[in-house]
Amino acid sequence: MLWPKGVRDRIKTGGDRELVQSYPYRSACPSTVWAELIEDTSEDLFLAGYTNYFFFTQIPAFADVLRRKADSGCRVRFLMGDPEGEITRQREAIEDVALSVSTRIRITLGELAKLGPLPGLEARFSAAEDATNHVSLSVFRFDSEALVTPHLARLVGHDSPLLHLRKHEERGMYSRFAEHADELWERGRPISS
Repeated sequence: MLWPKGVRDRIKTGGDRELVQSYPYRSACPSTVWAELIEDTSEDLFLAGYTNYFFFTQIPAFADVLRRKADSGCRVRFLMGDPEGEITRQREAIEDVALSVSTRIRITLGELAKLGPLPGLEARFSAAEDATNHVSLSVFRFDSEALVTPHLARLVGHDSPLLHLRKHEERGMYSRFAEHADELWERGRPISS
């Protein structure tokens, strides 16, 4: 009411100010965005994608980055789907791609195993009752920023859209997605080494 329409159209003033950028495909988000967010994270790196395997193939020396983050006191968490779970099998049939969901999860598990026990690094499978909610929404959190992928129908993650969010308020979009991922984490089961 106080601002002319022209100013309101050019400056984010409401809930959308938490939206830094949107991409029609996760793969359209530059790898530099991922790398910078990971590098700048100092307290809480939370990767709650269903497979998370692409970090190890797309971020140079990602295992070294994880080790350095954990050694510096950053909490590093991986939340994945269960490679033996029913929802994983259903998703594999839906996607119908050569690099199956369970294989992508196993790639992540193998890379985490190579790191060995690392203080500050935790990994869990989402609970069976939460798998449907997890497989349909990936939340990657970097302190007060997040990259969120709502998975569309039969598309694999890299073909689904991505939102880059930055926290500005307590009940904004960032917090809503962060709380969703935290809820899945709390009910998840630890992955034994």
